[in-house]
Amino acid sequence: MLLVAIAWIYVVLMVAVVEATSPRGTLLGAFFTLLLYGVMPLAIVGYLFMSPARKRA
Repeated sequence: MLLVAIAWIYVVLMVAVVEATSPRGTLLGAFFTLLLYGVMPLAIVGYLFMSPARKRA
């Protein structure tokens, strides 16, 4: 699971970098790409996968 999360954030980071450096792209668009395609989905999936560990603790 951790390897998939690291790979996903790497891909999303590369997409955000391409969007930021594109002639028609903006830094704001790159920020929202990183936030909406990277951080939020990983936070939701991490929360769901860590819920059994929280119940045991």
